[in-house]
Amino acid sequence: MEASEVRRVNRALNKTSQLYRAAKARRLAALGLHPGQDVLLWVLAQEPDGMTVSRLAATLGIEQPTATRSLARLEPGGWFRREPVPTDRRQVRIVVTEAGHRLLPDIERTWAELAELTMGAVDPERREIALAVLEEANDRLREVVGEEPLAQG
Repeated sequence: MEASEVRRVNRALNKTSQLYRAAKARRLAALGLHPGQDVLLWVLAQEPDGMTVSRLAATLGIEQPTATRSLARLEPGGWFRREPVPTDRRQVRIVVTEAGHRLLPDIERTWAELAELTMGAVDPERREIALAVLEEANDRLREVVGEEPLAQG
């Protein structure tokens, strides 16, 4: 890759990431959330019986202390509760409350709006190419940082 192309790739990816996060932050703020908290709540809500903090961290690909801090910041919203794990008194399970479940459609609507704003005006064929390229790039970057590949399908 030539130097000018290297700069263009870096500039485009950095700016896209920055702008997407800012747009997401603005929309999530209206729901009382920060970026990342939406994904955390959504992942938790997929498990009706809840999950431990260690499993949540592993699912999200983050460290357990990071998951613990994120949950502490979310706790005042009443979107989840902590329940003891019957088979291990040292652990607690995080279970999404009814209030948390009521927030999910708003989270998903925010994601849909962002996707539409970001890529909706792009011709479907070009959008598919762009997404395939981004997914390939993500796969290569996962290898670099030692992150597990996403399950296919």
